[in-house]
Amino acid sequence: MRKTLSVILITKNEEDRVARCLQSVQDLADEIIVLDSGSTDNTVKICSQYTDNIEITDWPGFGKQKQRALDKASCDWVLSIDADEELDEEMRSEINRLLESTDDRHVAYRLPWGVTIHGKTLKHGRSARSVLRLAVNKGSKYTLDEVHETIVPPNGSIGVMKGLLLHYTHRDFGHALQKSSSYAWLGSQKYFRKNKKSYGLFLALLRAIWTFIHIYIFRLGFLDGSIGFIVAMTYAQGKFNKYAGLWLLQQKEKRERKKE
Repeated sequence: MRKTLSVILITKNEEDRVARCLQSVQDLADEIIVLDSGSTDNTVKICSQYTDNIEITDWPGFGKQKQRALDKASCDWVLSIDADEELDEEMRSEINRLLESTDDRHVAYRLPWGVTIHGKTLKHGRSARSVLRLAVNKGSKYTLDEVHETIVPPNGSIGVMKGLLLHYTHRDFGHALQKSSSYAWLGSQKYFRKNKKSYGLFLALLRAIWTFIHIYIFRLGFLDGSIGFIVAMTYAQGKFNKYAGLWLLQQKEKRERKKE
């Protein structure tokens, strides 16, 4: 008997790209669940062309919002996808094959990312990795992190799908800068909540330099040409901003303690 698939998606103001995402999963999904956190454009209207399982919610953070969506899933397997992503044809075929098979070797699958930035699909650097997005529903849960959340499947083997999860991560360079700074600040708050130490601004600078070297040199980001250089620099800047933000939060906490 064919296994069933829930596709979960969280959105806010994604009218320019959510249709492409949903088109790539509509033939695979037995249900599509959308949680929208207050879009002011046509995102909800577009989503309603693919599913009537749409809920308007507040915004509690990435991890908590995705857990809300996961709680609504009723199928055997769950695929978490973002509005700026789509499955390529090979990956659609692979997921369909999984649903039709009796293969129970794995409880989850990593999907190779095809990060596409400024018209180029990156093959190296930090973008050349696989993300855990497909898992059995029963026993799976999300980490409740503000950002860089991940699904945690039940104990078992994790496989890797063939094909690509195409990820159109930035609309333009301005969006890239905005997204990097937003994620860095969320990361600062996440680390502060978890009592992680910053160890000062000089170490924040060293972390940034190492991030650039790691991505551009050791992970062969230079083979992605000029775009690979820009991406490595963006990651390095984001790393510095995250730890600088953490340092500032810790300095603020110290000042407040002195006033008590």
